[in-house]
Amino acid sequence: MDKSDITLERMRTFVRVAERGNLSAVARELGIGQSTVTRHLRELEEAVGVPLLSRTTRRVTVTDEGSRYHAHCVLILRMVEQAGDEARGTRGAPAGMVRISCTAAFGVLHASRLVFAFQDRYPDIGVDLNLTDARVDLVREGVDVALRLGPLADSSLKLRTLGQSRRLLVAAPDYLAARGTPTVPQDLSGHEGIRMSNVAGSDTLALQGPDGARHAVPFGGRFRVDHGLAVREALVAGRGIAPTHQWLVGDLLAAGRLKAILPDYSLPPVPLSMLIVPERAGITRVRLLVDFLADQIAGIQGIDRPRPER
Repeated sequence: MDKSDITLERMRTFVRVAERGNLSAVARELGIGQSTVTRHLRELEEAVGVPLLSRTTRRVTVTDEGSRYHAHCVLILRMVEQAGDEARGTRGAPAGMVRISCTAAFGVLHASRLVFAFQDRYPDIGVDLNLTDARVDLVREGVDVALRLGPLADSSLKLRTLGQSRRLLVAAPDYLAARGTPTVPQDLSGHEGIRMSNVAGSDTLALQGPDGARHAVPFGGRFRVDHGLAVREALVAGRGIAPTHQWLVGDLLAAGRLKAILPDYSLPPVPLSMLIVPERAGITRVRLLVDFLADQIAGIQGIDRPRPER
């Protein structure tokens, strides 16, 4: 083994290919050519002396030796990154890149603004913000932190509960003037519903009345969509009634462009959580971002802070 050929750059390339399983995706992520990725891998395997990856025409998989080597590489790269953070920290200047994945509508309306404020406070920290409602594999995609709405499956990621997102039923005043305003849940059956096509069970509304009674109301309509911002636009256009997050339409309610209906009946809130890749949690810039977002998100209208544990 020629140890001089085992460089941090080649290790980083190998780690990302091992986690993503795709050479072209890693090349785009690292901002280098695919031929450079291939060369890094070849030179690293030659230096180590064993095959680390198995290549087919469709996918790259990790060999048994590569799996063990990957674990050591991750540890080494983490130690190098933390050492750099600590060295910069002595000068009071945290730096580097943080990658965030965020639910799309929440990211456009709120998270992006918080990221700007974070970078104003820490100008040497770069942020790569990915907006998607898909459940991405954070490790494979090289993401440090994810903001997610809804229940989450058990995983090895660190979970930080940010609060509960309040929901309500809303419609445009013009729509209600033309179709009438529901006064009891059963009235909804005669109205156009705007539904989220990527939310299971959106064809039924679960409402709780002022007396605590629960109502399961069929909910249908001619318009379904998989993006919260499109729901917002459909509401303003008077296309019907929708159950929606308060943070999504709060400004429209305040301006009178939308109106809350059935205010005495409540919809179940939706948990808002932050997922953190454990290997990244100890890095200064990631820790700073996590604490900043948790503090700032708690101030967004419609997000109720989690109750402290006793």
